[in-house]
Amino acid sequence: MADAEQTNRAGAAAAAPGAGQVDAGGHSEEITSLEGIPALSLDAISSVAYGPEAMLVVLASAGAGALGKIEPITVAIVVLLVILVFSYRQVIAAYPDGGGCYAVSKANLGLRASLLAGAALIVDYVLTVAVSIAAGVAALVSAFPALGPDSLALSLGILAVLTALNLRGLATSARALLLPTAVFVVGIYVVIVAGFLRQHPAAGSGIHVAAVPTAAAVGVLLVLKAFAAGCSALTGVEAIANDVPAFRPPKARRAMRTEVLLGGLLGTMLLGLSVLTVRFHIAPESTQTVLSQITAASVGRGGLYYVIDLSTTAILAIAANTSFGGLPMLASLLARDNLLPHVFGLRGDRPVYRYGVIALAVLSGALLVAVDANTNALIPLFAIGVFTGFTLSQTGLVRHWRHERPRRWWARAALNGLGAAMTAVATAIFVVTKFSAGAWVVVIAIPAIILLFTRIARYYRDVAIELGLGQTPPVPAPEPSLVVVPVAAVSKMTAAALSRALSLGDEVVALSVQFGDEAATSLQDEWDRWQPGVALSILRSPSRSITKPMLAYLRSPQVQARPSVLVLIPEVEPKKWRHRLLQNQRDIILANVLRRRCDVTVARVAFRLKEE
Repeated sequence: MADAEQTNRAGAAAAAPGAGQVDAGGHSEEITSLEGIPALSLDAISSVAYGPEAMLVVLASAGAGALGKIEPITVAIVVLLVILVFSYRQVIAAYPDGGGCYAVSKANLGLRASLLAGAALIVDYVLTVAVSIAAGVAALVSAFPALGPDSLALSLGILAVLTALNLRGLATSARALLLPTAVFVVGIYVVIVAGFLRQHPAAGSGIHVAAVPTAAAVGVLLVLKAFAAGCSALTGVEAIANDVPAFRPPKARRAMRTEVLLGGLLGTMLLGLSVLTVRFHIAPESTQTVLSQITAASVGRGGLYYVIDLSTTAILAIAANTSFGGLPMLASLLARDNLLPHVFGLRGDRPVYRYGVIALAVLSGALLVAVDANTNALIPLFAIGVFTGFTLSQTGLVRHWRHERPRRWWARAALNGLGAAMTAVATAIFVVTKFSAGAWVVVIAIPAIILLFTRIARYYRDVAIELGLGQTPPVPAPEPSLVVVPVAAVSKMTAAALSRALSLGDEVVALSVQFGDEAATSLQDEWDRWQPGVALSILRSPSRSITKPMLAYLRSPQVQARPSVLVLIPEVEPKKWRHRLLQNQRDIILANVLRRRCDVTVARVAFRLKEE
């Protein structure tokens, strides 16, 4: 327990700089319930573009007659959606500090389960970015096939834009994405309503209703596979619970309101599209997405079709914003618990965990490059991580209600238990059926991340012990100190550095490395005329190396015998950043070498040049 307390103190100390910042602009960097949809729910909203198609691909293997089973399977998925929405409302209420399934697992299921939850969520967030952007570009290519060869470049460009937006803050990205989100949602409802008003596909749509095939016999396993595939439409439902602190006060109430709004939008869109899929006998095609076919059948292939198709492209691409809202917050919580580097807990002037944003961009970008922005290569990896999180959070809530026992706790526990069973079945089916198609990568990645967590936690535990955190250290006592100032010439910068050195130490020595006799004699004569009150020691370097003679001096017995040695390195600091490239960088090189290879304190003092 003592080690754990020390480790927690180490984590809290490292996380403190970011945690204690207050937005000077009030709530301008926090989001409203409506802004929570584009900020944290686009992953779920956009999944209507590929969730129904994933089910149809599975059902098509049993013949065209099996495609009609999409309606009852969608009903089952919407039932699960309702369970998840109410469950995550409970998570928000019980754990308003965010963290979602990681927080629930940590509080109710123990350390191992929380590590699994954290690792699963990280995998899910990275895959969400890659899948969303790749799917968005695929939708664009469906409408404009000539863009096919540029899919990867387009994907990386979209990723760069989203990264830049989120580095400015979650609220900024939410407001920027509100309009395309509204266009997409309204467009999908227009498609659904127009399709319900039609008995046959629109003229010129290119969709022809074939004779209704005989219903095919569909086995239980195939139905379960289709159910699991369609459950990919539910990814992103958990993101709101992961980032509750991003909302304006009352934070929990606004987050719960957003969760219900998301459930209502997603559920009605999934049901409407499944009905139209059966009505127009839509089947998966290699050259056109299912949503594109439904849109063409409902509204034709005129201007409205292209508006909806482009909005689909946009919403799929920017659905990655869900991860940019969730992963940095999760990473900050993991850093606070000493499971990730503490740098992930730092925030700048804006309340943005920028290191989490950058890490997510780098990882998802590498994944896009690895699969050449191919959605089909990413889908088998998708959803395993998030459904593992679903299962853990539901199971954790069951234990939470059993422990807290509020009024009608058994009803809540039964609801969560049902949700846990359904998501566990979906997870198992994903792993078994998609293992050889690429799911093995996730099965390996999650344990690897858990191992990384444990190694990082061990490091911070060892550091806490070494620092003696939680123990009373000896009373600090002053020590006689030697300050060494490397100099190259007599100048204003040398004078400023020596003045600073004289204020810091009991004894100051100026140290200069010279390559030739003439230069050494000239510097000594100029120093004697100047008489700064500091002794100058000149080191000779026939090999023209500055660091070697400096290291030899600092490692000499007379210097090593001193209890405290400070090397104060003066450096020129230009006013314009581009002028830094014109400096010789010797100060940086010398500082890095001395820190690595010598047991002395190294500091750099800047001599700022005046404005031109």
